[in-house]
Amino acid sequence: MIKLDALDLAALNSATKYPPIPTYHEIDRGTLLDRTVPFHGDVVLTEKVDGTNVRVVVLPGGDYAIGSREDLLHARGDRIINPKDPTVPALRSLADRLTAPTTGIRVYFFEVFGDRISKASKQYTGTRAVGYRLFDVAVLDDAVLELPRPVISTWRENGGQQFLAEDDLALTAEENGIEVTPRLGHIPAEQLPTDLSGMQRFLGTRLPDTLVALDETAGGRPEGLVLRTTDRSVIAKARVADYARTLQRLSAV
Repeated sequence: MIKLDALDLAALNSATKYPPIPTYHEIDRGTLLDRTVPFHGDVVLTEKVDGTNVRVVVLPGGDYAIGSREDLLHARGDRIINPKDPTVPALRSLADRLTAPTTGIRVYFFEVFGDRISKASKQYTGTRAVGYRLFDVAVLDDAVLELPRPVISTWRENGGQQFLAEDDLALTAEENGIEVTPRLGHIPAEQLPTDLSGMQRFLGTRLPDTLVALDETAGGRPEGLVLRTTDRSVIAKARVADYARTLQRLSAV
């Protein structure tokens, strides 16, 4: 059994942050370019929910910490690290029952969305509801915490974390009674549009409205899609607003 109190929390925080996801079309100063992230095999289409990234870091024995994208906020047993973040109440009861690893560290990544969570909150609720969806799970060896912090950061940013493949992610969600971000099916990589206007049409066709509205008064406008290979070796995001802004700029030239 590993307890949080015995770990270097700064190292744990760094090792368990979610790495940045590239845009499907390369982006420069807010404008999308022609170059795309190369995909292969089957590509899983999932809704990109516009909320805030929250992680639950679970240790063997069940001790855990809840963290935002940047900081650890709360630990099992009402050990408060940062009491001000509004996302902790949304996940505290769930964190108490998440499956713990037998060895190493498991990190559950959630998108928490709804009431005042982000500027897009009204697209998901008109009644101040809050929801969450699981979108990734990473596993890592606790030996990484012994590395110098700059090395941990470089390790994380260069793919050091191991993420569950699509089937394993679905199984983990089912075992824990958690909903994942909506899946919109699989397509062969060669069917992904590579031109900007084609991808804009693709987004509008595949996801005209959000699939995670929390009530009937939600605005319903989706943020976009996350594209991932089934083994989770390649991942990219495609946001509706990025394509609308880029194509508007290009049309004005």
